[in-house]
Formats: sequence, structure tokens, C-alpha cells
Amino acid sequence: MEYRLWLVFIIGFIATFLMTRLWIKFAKKEDLVVKDVNKYNKQKVPSSGGLAVIFGFVLAVLFYIGLSVFVWNRTVHLVEIFAILTAILIISFIGFIDDFTGGWKKGLKQWQKPLLTLPAALPLMAIKAGQSTMTLPFLGNIDLVWIYPILLIPIGIVGASQGFNMLAGMNGLTVSMGSVILFALAMVAYATGLPWLALITATMVACLLAFLFFNNHPSKVFEGDVLRYPLGAMIALVAILGNVERVALILFIPFIIELVIKLKNKLKSECYGIPKKDGTLAYPKKIGSFTHVTMRFLARLKIKVTERRVVNTLLALEFILIIIAMFTV
Repeated sequence: MEYRLWLVFIIGFIATFLMTRLWIKFAKKEDLVVKDVNKYNKQKVPSSGGLAVIFGFVLAVLFYIGLSVFVWNRTVHLVEIFAILTAILIISFIGFIDDFTGGWKKGLKQWQKPLLTLPAALPLMAIKAGQSTMTLPFLGNIDLVWIYPILLIPIGIVGASQGFNMLAGMNGLTVSMGSVILFALAMVAYATGLPWLALITATMVACLLAFLFFNNHPSKVFEGDVLRYPLGAMIALVAILGNVERVALILFIPFIIELVIKLKNKLKSECYGIPKKDGTLAYPKKIGSFTHVTMRFLARLKIKVTERRVVNTLLALEFILIIIAMFTV
């Protein structure tokens, strides 16, 4: 790998790390905080720290674009890269609105969220990203022509952003799951001859790892919808541009399960446990999230149910799914 490419990761990591520290101070000062409901004392934690990740990612990718244009005189794939940046910025803005109205005020309605995230699909629709030819069971290879960019791309991006947002609420869960999934997709992109896409995806991972220093248990800052929406969308973007939708779908299984559980509860259930004085969590009588299923699983194994163990168990499941997905490449 060209040694200057490492600067892309380093810039993203450092920029995210420094901006997260600044955001924590700013959010505390401006009272942009929410309760950590999985803690017995319900301490308040700064929210929407995902802004720092978006800042670091955009800065690092723009640096890579600068290297490509002014140092290597290459413009190949810049259209796709700008499409990724535009989509991420659009959906981050919607996520921030959701944070501002939901975390600190009244909140967006459930039907408004997918509708407002729909414009994030426009950049990929405009460049007709991905391959419209798909292999379907019993039907073989079918060219979906205009159906793919006009219908399937918006469904994929909106569905992924909203689905990824549902399995959240525990320290480090969203960011660590996003890091693992995107790293796996970066490896697949590189292995299938798309090093530019692998680099862009790995850059997001570098930014997420910097944020995890503050977001891991016990969290000093929460990511907010301003990051959860873009992470889900990023998974869909990589899947579409890399033509690895099948791999992404396998990696997304925990979020699909979460969606099914939430729909069964009419989208009114939460992922939280019931905190106890000793730092453990009790699970609700009614299953309202995949996290509750995980809590019951740990309890059946006679393992103390803690927030960290729930997150680690879900991560272990994700690693198993990665191994399975690699056999489909």
C-alpha cells in the first residue's frame, strides 16, 4: 500500500479523537445530554457525539481526494466517492435533526424518519450505482434495469439506516457493531478488486475506533442518530457499490431480528435493561428487543447479565456471521 494512504486513516482517527473531546466539553456546557438508562444512578451523558466521527470521516476522505487529484493525477472513482460523501452528509443532517427534536425536545414521528432519510439515496440513484442484474431463486439472472436504481437503492439505504438505528441503547453497542461490519465489508471489497472502496470503508472504521475510546463502556459520550443513521446507510452504500448485497444482508441479520421484534411490539419497545444497584441488568418480562433475548441467554447460562456482556455477546454473534458471510464471496 502506498505509504501516504496511511495518512488518510491517521487523519480520520486523530480528527475524530480531538473533535470528540471538544464535543464532550461543549455538550456538557450547553446541556446537550441524555440519561444513561442502563445505569442505576441514571447519570447524564453528552449525546450526538457522532458528529465528530462524521467530521473526521469527511476530512480524511477529502484528503484522499486531494492526494488522488494533485499528487497522483487520478480522477477515477471520484464520482462514486463524492456520492458516498453526499449521501453520508445528507443522512447525518437528518440524524442530527432527529437527535435535536427527539433527544432534547419532542421527537420525530416514526413515519417521518424513513421519509426524511429518503433523499440520502439520491446521490447513488443519480450515478446509477451498482449492478442491476441479480440472481434470484428459481428465476436465475434477471436484469432489473430501472427498478434497481429507482426502487431498490432507496429501499436499501433507508431500510439499512432505520434498521441499524433500532439495535442501540447500550454503551458501545452501535459503534462497535458498525466497526466490525464495515471492517468485514472493507476486506471483501479489497478481495474483490475494489481497493478504493475498501480504503473509504476502512477510513470510517478508523474514525469509529477513535470514537470508541469515549463511547465504550462506561460511555463518556453517546453517538446519537447523527451517527446511527449514517452507519446503517454506509453499510448499504458499500454493499451497493461493491455489489456484495448478499454479504451485507448476512451481516445485518441481528438488525433484521431486531426489526421483527420491534414490529411485533408496534415499534414502541426499547432495548434497555432494568439496572440494579450491583451493576447488573434484569430483563423485562416481555421481550422488546434482541438485547432482551441476549440477556435471557446469558441468564440461562448462569452468567451475570451486565451491559458489557450483552454487547460482547452480540459482537461474538456478529463475528460468527462474518465467518459465514465470507463463504458466500
